[in-house]
Order: sequence, then C-alpha cells, then structure tokens
Amino acid sequence: MAAPLALLLGISFALAPPLAQARSLRFVTLLYRHGDRSPVRAYPRDPYQESTWPQGFGQLTQIFIRSTDYDRTLMSAEANLAGLYPPQGQQVFNPNVSWQPIPVHTVPDSGERLLKFPLSPCPRYEQLQNETRQSAEYINKTRQNLEFLEMVANQTGIRDVSLESVWNVYDTLFCEQTHKLLLPPWVTPDVMTRLKQLKDFGFEFLFGIHQQMEKARLQGGVLLAQIRKNMTSAANASAPQHLKLLAYSAHDTTLVALQMALNVYNGRQAPYASCHIFELYQDDDSNFSVEMFFHNESGREPFPLTLPGCDQHCPLLDFLRLTDPIIPQDWARECQVASNVQDTELIVALAVCGSILFLLIILLLTVIFRIQSQPPGYRHVSNEGEEQP
Repeated sequence: MAAPLALLLGISFALAPPLAQARSLRFVTLLYRHGDRSPVRAYPRDPYQESTWPQGFGQLTQIFIRSTDYDRTLMSAEANLAGLYPPQGQQVFNPNVSWQPIPVHTVPDSGERLLKFPLSPCPRYEQLQNETRQSAEYINKTRQNLEFLEMVANQTGIRDVSLESVWNVYDTLFCEQTHKLLLPPWVTPDVMTRLKQLKDFGFEFLFGIHQQMEKARLQGGVLLAQIRKNMTSAANASAPQHLKLLAYSAHDTTLVALQMALNVYNGRQAPYASCHIFELYQDDDSNFSVEMFFHNESGREPFPLTLPGCDQHCPLLDFLRLTDPIIPQDWARECQVASNVQDTELIVALAVCGSILFLLIILLLTVIFRIQSQPPGYRHVSNEGEEQP
C-alpha cells in the first residue's frame, strides 16, 4: 500500500495549483558619486597649489559599468567592482591576487550626453537659467550675500565670485580641510558654513528654483529616461535576460540632476561615494514594482525614497506614469529656443513691409517732383476747343 499511496500523493501534488511565487529582486540600477579626491583647482591666492597634491588636481586619493571619462569616476568604478566581485573558482587566475578584470565602459568627455550635467549645448536651458537669474529668489539671495561674496573675492584673488561660482571656493577648501591642511585665517567655521549653504543653493539654481519640470526634461530626465528603459526591458518577459545590475559611476551634479527630476532631492550635496539605488521587483502577483533608496552615510542602511504620488513600494506602471512628464521626447528639439523661429518670421515680415513702404515713399516723391517741375501756367487742355454736343 505504501507505493500506491506515494504515487497517489505525487499525482495529487502535480495536479494541485502552483504555489504563489515569492517576491523576487529582478534588476538593480546604481548611480553613485566617485570617492574622495583632491581639489579640482586652486584659487589664485591658495597656499596649496597643484604641487601639494602628489596625484594632481581632481584625482582620487586612497580609494576606499558606465562611467564618465574622468580618472576619479573610472577608478571609483574599478574599486567598487573589485569589492563587489572578487574572483571565485575558475575566475581566480592568480592565487595571490584577489581581483578579476571587469570592463568599465565610457565615452570621451566631449561626447558625454548621459552622466555629465548640466548637459550642453542646450539654448533653451540657458534661456531658463537667464530667467532664473531674474527671479526674486535669486536676486534676494545675491543681495543678502553681496558683502560676503566680495570678501571671498578679495581673500581668494578671484575677480568675480557669484552664487554660481562660489562652489569652486568651497570645494577647494573642503578638500584641503578633509586632508588636514591648515586653512587660511579668514576661513572660519562660520565662513565654511556659509560657503556650504551657497554651494547648495548653486545646485538648486542649476536644476530648480524656476521652471523645475522643464529643466528636468532638459537635464536629469535624460538619464531617467535611460534608467526607465533599462527597467522596462528587464521586466519584459520576452526580452533576453542578461544584465542583473547596471552601475553608473559619476558626479554629485549627476545625482542632484536625477533627484531633482524625481523631486526627491534633500537640498544638500551628495557626499563622496553616495549612491542612488533603483530596485526592480517581480511581486507575488507577477506584476513589477520599483523601490528607491539613497545611501549617503557610512555605517547606516540606505534611506528609502518615495516618488511623489506613489508609495515607497511603487508599481512599475505607476512609476512610469508619474515620471512621464519629465522625460524628453526629442531632447534636441526641446533644447531649441521656440521664439527663434517666430522672431525670424517677424523680422522678415517687418523687412518686407519696410521695403514696400520705402518704395511707396519713393513713388510718391517722384510724382510730387514731376508735378512741381511743370512750367508755370501749363494746363492739361486735351479737350479744349472740342464742341459740346
């Protein structure tokens, strides 16, 4: 009886409806800022010029795959990959080397159109920035900090220090402070705090304050469009599944542009090695959902991020619908200044009208001149002397 009973139970289990599939992680996208680096540049009166930094300006120090074409982002990508994927089994080519080669893809800086922000050339974006400079918030911020900016200009030797350029000063001083270099006497803790606040305002200026949604379409929305495309492809059952994780090694401005587009930016510069995480899950009902996290503090779990209008556990279709307004349909066309065509047509119309008016004036002057040039007493007498009926 035992064998038939086992067979019967086996058939019963085979015919039973399948158990609900557990929720599973299907695809991950990482966007992170590079690690600790030297300053990008020094200010004219900086006591620490490039010779102070053995590795030169803008390079990584101790290093704690798409990358921009900068040494610091390429090296960060390589370091992260070395930590994530130590060789195992047949991947070990040298027992004394716990590393395996993994390609990092990049494009020349001049052709970067995905990870380096602000994206340019984009005349419409520049027009929006000019409009932002005329906004009450920007004008008031400039007025409130005018004396401070002039002091920074005098102390650093930089001719013009503005809300848009002051981040360079803060960045240099921050790097020097991080590496235990003695800062000049004028750089007090209050000065550093104020510089940091103005630097954060500079990020807001780049991607917000005025017409944030349109700026998003021209900037962070470009990267988000690619991220959405990758997630949609990963959720497509008919598409071949190869990639499980896609990582972008980039900059603080890359993170700010993306987070401003998603409207989840916390108003502060992303620290070194901070990471924005997109996780695509297949839920137990076979539908897909997206969760976002931001890791910006060592020793702590990533902070969950919630797309406005959705839950932190956001259905993929809702995620796509809510982000549709910030995705450019034709970036090159949207970057054009719409008024250019209208202005050209207006100029042509005015030129044509002006030419016609000029010709009419010439004609009128010619008639007047001919009338005035006739001899005195001259009359038109073509009908004189004719008999009347």
